[in-house]
Amino acid sequence: METKKKDIRALTKEQLRGFFTDQGDKAFRGNQVYEWLWQKSAHSFDVMTNLSKDTRKLLEEFFVINHIRVDQMQRSKDGTIKNAVRLHDGLVVESVLIPTANRTTACVSSQVGCSLDCKFCATARLKRMRNLNPDEIYDQVVAIDNESRLYFDRPLSNIVFMGMGEPLMNYNNVLKAIDKITSPTGLGMSPRRITVSTSGVPKMIKKMADDGVRFNLAVSLHSAIDEIRTSIMPFNATFTLTDLRESLQYWYARTKSRITYEYVVWEGINDTQKDVDALVDFCKFAPSKVNLIEYNPIDDGKFRQASNAALERYVDTLEQNGIVVTVRRSRGKDIDAACGQLANKR
Repeated sequence: METKKKDIRALTKEQLRGFFTDQGDKAFRGNQVYEWLWQKSAHSFDVMTNLSKDTRKLLEEFFVINHIRVDQMQRSKDGTIKNAVRLHDGLVVESVLIPTANRTTACVSSQVGCSLDCKFCATARLKRMRNLNPDEIYDQVVAIDNESRLYFDRPLSNIVFMGMGEPLMNYNNVLKAIDKITSPTGLGMSPRRITVSTSGVPKMIKKMADDGVRFNLAVSLHSAIDEIRTSIMPFNATFTLTDLRESLQYWYARTKSRITYEYVVWEGINDTQKDVDALVDFCKFAPSKVNLIEYNPIDDGKFRQASNAALERYVDTLEQNGIVVTVRRSRGKDIDAACGQLANKR
C-alpha cells in the first residue's frame, strides 16, 4: 500500500536538517531546501538547482509541495484584482489585491468559509469547510506580491486578514503564516504592515496580547449596543460587548497599540445618534481609530447603506470626542471583491 507523502512545508528547518542527516547527508541541505520553500517560494523540487538530481529525487520520493493555484483572476475597473485560489484538495478561497496611489494591499483568507454567522457578509453563508494551513495563507501573499510587481511595478506593501474566515478561529496557523511572512528567512515583511481583523473573540484577543504579537489589530464592530450587534452578528450573544471590551482593555494594557474598529452604518439599523454615542463610549478606554466602511450589498436587500447625513453624524461626533475616523470607500465592487462580498461567486 502506497504511503501518503508528507507536505514538506509542514516541517521546520530543524526537521529538514534532521531528515538529511538521517539519510546520511549533510544537515545544511535542510537550510538550502528551507530557503527554496520560504524565501524563493518554490513550487517544485526540480527548480532547486543547487541540489543534486539525486537529492531532488529523494525529496520527490518522500514529500510533496501542496501549493495553491490561482484558478481565475478578475480585474476591476478600479484596478482591484480578485483571485479564486484553488487549494490542493480542490477547495477554493478568494484573496484580493487592492492598489492605491502609494501602496498595494493583500486581503487574504484564513478559512474555507467562515466559523461565524454575520448576517451582512456573503462569506458567512458558506459552511466552514476547514482552516487554511500556514503555507496556504503564505501562498496567497506570494501570489498577490507577484501580481503587484507585474501590474503595478512595486512590491506588496501591506497585508490585511480580512478575507474569508475568522482569523482568530485559526489562530495557530495564522500566526505561523505571519511568522513566515515576516521572517528574514521568509518574505521579510514588517509585522507593522500586517493587520489581523477579527469579529471579536475575547479569549483569543487576550492570547494575542500574552503572545506579544507585533502586528496590528482591527475589530469588526458595527454596533456598540448589544441587542443590535447580536441581531446582525448572532455570535455576539456568546462573545458579548462587555467581554469584548474587557479583552481589548487587556490588549491595550499589554501592547499599548491603538485599536482600529471596522464599522458599517446601515439605514434603520445603526444610523441614529444613540448608536453614535454608544460607539464613542465604547472607544474611550484606549486610543482608537474608526474606519467607516461603505456597505457592499449581498443581494437580499435587508441591509442598505445609510445616508450621507448619518455618516456625517458619525464623523462629526467621533471627531468632537477626539477619536480618529476615516470613511473608507470600497474597491472592487464590480467583481464582488469588496468587503463582505467574498463568496466564491464567479
